[in-house]
Amino acid sequence: MSRFLAEPERRGSYPTVTSPAVDPQAGRCGRCLFREEHCLCASIPRLVTHTRVVILRHHSERYRSSNSGRLAHLALDGSAMRDLFGPDRAAVDLPINPGAWLVFPEGEPWTAPPAPRPRELVFLDATWQQARRMRQRVAALRGMPILALATTGGAARMRRAPRPEQVSTIEAIAAALRLVEGGSAPAALEQLFAVAVERMGRTGRGIVPRTG
Repeated sequence: MSRFLAEPERRGSYPTVTSPAVDPQAGRCGRCLFREEHCLCASIPRLVTHTRVVILRHHSERYRSSNSGRLAHLALDGSAMRDLFGPDRAAVDLPINPGAWLVFPEGEPWTAPPAPRPRELVFLDATWQQARRMRQRVAALRGMPILALATTGGAARMRRAPRPEQVSTIEAIAAALRLVEGGSAPAALEQLFAVAVERMGRTGRGIVPRTG
């Protein structure tokens, strides 16, 4: 395990929350956070992969129904999720093992899996600005090998991306698993995301079309 250490700032150190939260808003499913009449839980598969997935989520994403990292974590057996940068600023252990790779849009995209293949992949689940800051401030990520992906988003999404190649967390996880190990899990994650986008459209919040 890696200790979560960040460079000191005026606001102090940063936290990790180890357990999933129950959304405090009435009328929402406490697991998927969608409104109860549009609950996604029956559509969430149980997927077993050779590659362990670790999701480091910015705490501001914790209660957002549009947070796709939550859906990936619920679907992937053996995955881990931690919330960082919350108000209590408590430093705790991160579930990152030696030899992990960070999936991040930095450098040339990989077109074939690294050799040896990564056994663990780490994803930053946040807005793009937040993810860049997390990349800089979380000490455990420094020096970690980078797996950059050649990605394009789907036809529709729950949030607007700054650029077409910038995709949601669940789409990035699907793309990375497809590159590293193949199998049926990537397509199942993409199908889950498509269902989530469609259900969110039913809520009246609308579906954001992909640009570019």
